[in-house]
Amino acid sequence: MYRVLRVKGWLVHQRRPAVRPRAQRLRSRAPHSNQRWAMDVTHIPCGRDGWGHLTAVIDGHDREIVGYEFALRGRAKEAERALEAACLARFGTLRPTGSTPVLRSDNGLIFQSRRFRRACGDYRLQQEFITSYTPEQNGLIERFFRRLKEECVWQYHFAGFEDARRAVSTWMQWYNEERPHQALQYKSPRRYRREQGAKVA
Repeated sequence: MYRVLRVKGWLVHQRRPAVRPRAQRLRSRAPHSNQRWAMDVTHIPCGRDGWGHLTAVIDGHDREIVGYEFALRGRAKEAERALEAACLARFGTLRPTGSTPVLRSDNGLIFQSRRFRRACGDYRLQQEFITSYTPEQNGLIERFFRRLKEECVWQYHFAGFEDARRAVSTWMQWYNEERPHQALQYKSPRRYRREQGAKVA
């Protein structure tokens, strides 16, 4: 039967699933900036407009949010925009030369999509995926989202998306520039990175 189907050309060819590099229980932290990034999506209530979808990229060393996209759609297109913002912020280009970060994410359809994987390849970022049902392997971005919700989102009842966008944008800027972190010697992410860069120089 199989031979007949093959000869007639009636077989449906199935693609083999792509091999996904695993995090192997390694932490998402890194000894230097731009060695490891972590990425995820969270959802924020936006009143009459329903839900907003925030995709963010965090540096595993200095804890800065290097790129994000907040939109009413949560697709691979929006995730790609967050990645573009991160590359432009840290490298000034979408095609960085030299060493580039390993990008950690969960196994969501967005991060496995053809579009997003192609973007990672174009930007020379190596993807790795956490083990299924182990969000602690992506702990840095998970903790960031928890802080965002505790310190910003849950303090308001947003009337709509634009209301939420303004509040989230303001809080993100404050987080990067002013919010102290115990792990960063009680400095903000940007101050810590500036001082680390000065030491290297």
